[in-house]
Amino acid sequence: MTIQENALDAYRGLAVLIEDVTDAQVAEPSVLPGWTRGHVLAHIANATAGLAGQAENEGVMVEVYAGGRPARDAAIEADAGRSAAEHRAAIGDAVARLAKAWAGVRDWDTPVVYRDGTLTGTAYALWREVEIHAHDLDLGPVTWSPEFCDHAVEFLSARAPDGVRLTLQAEDRRWVLGEGADVTLTGSRTDLVTWLAGREPTGPITGDRPELKPWP
Repeated sequence: MTIQENALDAYRGLAVLIEDVTDAQVAEPSVLPGWTRGHVLAHIANATAGLAGQAENEGVMVEVYAGGRPARDAAIEADAGRSAAEHRAAIGDAVARLAKAWAGVRDWDTPVVYRDGTLTGTAYALWREVEIHAHDLDLGPVTWSPEFCDHAVEFLSARAPDGVRLTLQAEDRRWVLGEGADVTLTGSRTDLVTWLAGREPTGPITGDRPELKPWP
């Protein structure tokens, strides 16, 4: 599949995950400090709409969020208290807008404001956003595809500590990051990537986990 197809498929998986979520569950904490599930869902909807705007304005450098980071944060706080049905509708509307915008893209290498990258980069970003935040909702075990794990490890490889040759050994994958003293962690591919993304894995990881650098 293309990166765009992978991202849209991730949204379909998210829709299944949250289809029966209740208002009470929305108000409960997510795994992200200080955020309820409502905060996570609001962020997904708003990020999707914002990055759809990058495609809608192909060739024009526009901000993802009008007003920058303060406006982004304020919108998440304002929208976090939506009902479960409202969150589902907001995400559904944003995804429909995104799919329409992506269908009209002429050149995926077009520069955008987001991360000083390209429209292709926004598709990868949304793939990461949806897959990783599905885990953050803490609505049950999440299993990531080999393809997503490969991409996530490549994106997050900058988090590997200096002076360490970090080997992540999964059942069907082996990733080696950095150079230096050998450190090997063993677990499922989803758990290893969950840890690399700064989250607590749901399954066991064997080996001494080093301290990671910040997100790239």
